[in-house]
Amino acid sequence: MYGALLSELGESSSAVSQRLHDSSIGSLHNSGLLGSFSGSDRRHHKQVEKGERYDLRLGVTDPDDQEVFEALANAFVFGGDSLELADGEFVVADFASTNTTHEELLSEAAAVVDDLPPNFEIEMRFRTPTCIREADEITAMFPARGTVFRSLLRKWNKTIPAEQADQLELGLVREDFEANLIEKPDESAYDTDVVMVNRGEDGDPILRQGFLGSCTYKFKDASKAVRTATTALASFAEYGGVGGFVARGCGTVEVEVYE
Repeated sequence: MYGALLSELGESSSAVSQRLHDSSIGSLHNSGLLGSFSGSDRRHHKQVEKGERYDLRLGVTDPDDQEVFEALANAFVFGGDSLELADGEFVVADFASTNTTHEELLSEAAAVVDDLPPNFEIEMRFRTPTCIREADEITAMFPARGTVFRSLLRKWNKTIPAEQADQLELGLVREDFEANLIEKPDESAYDTDVVMVNRGEDGDPILRQGFLGSCTYKFKDASKAVRTATTALASFAEYGGVGGFVARGCGTVEVEVYE
């Protein structure tokens, strides 16, 4: 899907396509196709099913890349373009979009914190392999609170509009999440996987390890400021994904908040 999206962008705007490809912050979040697949004889591949309906979630987190989303929507939704397959084609059956800002996410998070008890929980369902780099080529294999929210914190602070940096930058560190949250992964849903994120110059696949499944994060003696920032970051994850390689289908997450 990443290649297909870049190809479509290249036809409509080569400059937009190149900037997206070179982005250091992973501005585009592409879930890849979400649905049921059959096996494939090709390594690191799955086969789509005829007649199956698939979901594709796209998010753009850098305000400067709004035109990326607009170009894709114009091509696949309003322009009626389709993706050609070996035996058929993909067409867009339904389309919906939401638009928000860092400031709005913080305001919404503050309202949630005001309405819920101090020890409320945030459930994050990692739908696709989530690859968070710990060191060099080492990626996390467990949705630890410090690892997940530190990753989101970095992306949040990198995508804030420059003119609002003083008001919206979050000054937390990894230890703030580790000291104020408890993670409770769902053992029946937790899994790990190895995903191909690119190919090297020799054509060999570049693989990274990641985790999937559901994990609940519960606050413990956290200040209102920490609860607000953490809730905003969790909401931000649905737009920008978690970890690296989010443009290539990694890190897709669904979030719910519970008392």
